[in-house]
Amino acid sequence: MSATFSIGLDYGTNSVRALIVNTANGREVGTAVWNYEHGTAGVILSRDPNLARQHPADYVKGAEVTIRKALADAKRNVRGFKPHQIVGIGVDTTGSTPLPVDANGQPLAFLRKFARNPAAMAWLWKDHTGVAEAAEITGLAKQIRPKYLAKCGGTYSSEWFFSKILHCLRTAPEVFAAAHTWVECADWIPAMLTGTEHPDKLVVGVCAAGHKAMYNDDWGGYPDKEFLGQLDPKLGELRDRLRPKAHTIDRAVGGLTAAWAKRTGLPEGIPVAVGAFDAHLGGVGCGIRPGALVKIIGTSTCDMMVVPLDSGTGVSPVLGGGADRRDACPTNTTLADIPGLCGIVNGSILPGYYGLEAGQSAVGDIFNWFVNYIQPGGKAGTHEALTKAAAKLLPGESGLLALDWNNGNRTILVDQRLTGLLLGQTLYTTPAEIYRALIEATAFGALTIINRFEEYGVKVEEIINCGGIAEKNPVVMQIYADVTGRPMKVSRSAQTCALGAAIAGAVVGGAHRDYASAQKAMTGLKPRVFKPSPKAHEVYRRLYPLYRQLHDAFGIKEWSGNLFAVMKELIQIRNTVRKT
Repeated sequence: MSATFSIGLDYGTNSVRALIVNTANGREVGTAVWNYEHGTAGVILSRDPNLARQHPADYVKGAEVTIRKALADAKRNVRGFKPHQIVGIGVDTTGSTPLPVDANGQPLAFLRKFARNPAAMAWLWKDHTGVAEAAEITGLAKQIRPKYLAKCGGTYSSEWFFSKILHCLRTAPEVFAAAHTWVECADWIPAMLTGTEHPDKLVVGVCAAGHKAMYNDDWGGYPDKEFLGQLDPKLGELRDRLRPKAHTIDRAVGGLTAAWAKRTGLPEGIPVAVGAFDAHLGGVGCGIRPGALVKIIGTSTCDMMVVPLDSGTGVSPVLGGGADRRDACPTNTTLADIPGLCGIVNGSILPGYYGLEAGQSAVGDIFNWFVNYIQPGGKAGTHEALTKAAAKLLPGESGLLALDWNNGNRTILVDQRLTGLLLGQTLYTTPAEIYRALIEATAFGALTIINRFEEYGVKVEEIINCGGIAEKNPVVMQIYADVTGRPMKVSRSAQTCALGAAIAGAVVGGAHRDYASAQKAMTGLKPRVFKPSPKAHEVYRRLYPLYRQLHDAFGIKEWSGNLFAVMKELIQIRNTVRKT
């Protein structure tokens, strides 16, 4: 039998990637990347630092360009490769990235009237213009629907679906009025490829709906019309135009249309899986399983875990049930609601498991800020040079301590109004010391997330990292190991989000019967493991409580401690380390 392959389409913040993978062994045989044409590095910006939009035309062109180029790449790398060997397509995107569409499911930005209106474009995941609306949603839910907040960490975020839509209603009413409904990018792209964009045909994924739009089958799907109507009657009316059911990624939304087959060179009718967020399919591409925390480390981070459904439900945590059970949403009585998480959602990562999501709003972006905005050392102050210099420093040697909130806090505080902090600098503080302190701050933030999982009974038995920083920066990985006191493993693939999407394509295409077998065949880890240094970890065990004092003092309204000793303790740690 000839080999079969699947395609993963990975829509990121700045570009789209297509990856062709051998379904038998996970070998990546063809790839292509296309940078979005609109905006600054693909992002529509304005004077408002909270605004970040994308033009959906880039999504369309990106699919065509990258699939064609990836097919050509596969033909160069695999003797006798033919497009008909592709059995399925999976799609991942950023999120929450909703876009307003008309009655036919076409983005309003495709209309001449709205072509240059940012409000009519896709509202990118890192758009925070809806801060006030998020607070309003949180406040109302606390009063009349506390169950909504219980499954999304206790606070609704400005990064999420309804915050953005409500902000559009308030600030761009002409766009809201023209929109028949709103669709997540992760749902619209599979619909585009299969001709199912019409609101009556649209298939939405539980990944986006559950984590960002308070969807839960236990209360009938999306938040009820009464609740949304109290925020605004027009938002309540929109509830009638949202889909009644969200689905897991082991379902196909349809087959590739003849038009898209012609545009890409792929065979018509191959199945396209239900879409999901990049980080969640990145977890799939890392081989996520119970006990494994997957960290996708890039400009920001997403930290994910899965927990099997209650054993009394009759749904297999491995197979996810048959076709008649894949969308079941039984009540789990053993998994606690975890404050500060971005959701606990049935089937959002793997069918048959609850998906748990946390993360940090900025990691690589913090390092980029220091290099590109502060520009320490001018042209000599590159990431490479600063990393090399930072690696020569001992933990605690600088006397510095930072907070990793330059873009707000996603977990565990869920507060986008928080900002960064650097403490302990002197007249002799160097750029390398600051750079290392920023890395350490993100590691402390990561440890805070790990601790929150375990405080509520979700044991972290291993950590698997992926993403650009995990792939390229061993210094960061070693610091993470030293801070957390845990080994840091790295995914074998450098393209785990696209790989996870390709795994989804392989499952819906019939190359594997379920995700367990697909992951076993198509994923793996690099041989190098970053093991914690006991000596370094001991220093960080002294520094982390100081970080938590700052974290709680600035992040928790009810905090009533005293920061008097923080600077003195930093100096004491610094002096002790320098004597060794």
